[in-house]
Amino acid sequence: MAELRTLARPYAKAAFSAAQEHEQLAEWSQVLTVAGQVTANKDIRQLLANPGLEEQKKAELILEVAEDGVTDQVRNFFAVLAENRRLTLLPEIAALFNTYRADLERTVDIEVTAAFELTDEQQQKLAQALSKKLERQVSLAASLDKSLIGGVIIRTGDMVIDASVRGKLTKLADALGS
Repeated sequence: MAELRTLARPYAKAAFSAAQEHEQLAEWSQVLTVAGQVTANKDIRQLLANPGLEEQKKAELILEVAEDGVTDQVRNFFAVLAENRRLTLLPEIAALFNTYRADLERTVDIEVTAAFELTDEQQQKLAQALSKKLERQVSLAASLDKSLIGGVIIRTGDMVIDASVRGKLTKLADALGS
């Protein structure tokens, strides 16, 4: 996985620079996200691996799905990816691009898994506290997992805050077992 990210990084940086230069971050983000989702599909991956299909045709097929926001610069970017046989990197390129965009816009997506349904007020307070701690605008997505017993698990990027009862019990069991 690290190798794919390493290969995708220069393409993501180039796409981000082009989007920023033309003030089209949202458009590029949308196209790359859709293209990344399409190329992550197992059947599409098999199609991309087909040596009988021209690389430029593969790029055009992907762009047809993401028809909104496809500018000449986006078409050129996809042509370069196809020429270098890097269309399969689109999921990683999209993820990196969106990370660069979030850094620039000082935003962060946070996933909160709770043992019980969080009220709107609780979600708002949590979002405000995390926004202050991370110094970013927070977009919060909450989900339910009753196996946590109590508390929450907060995830964003590579940061995980496990404040669940299940997590604390696991830590206690590990400490007692060692």
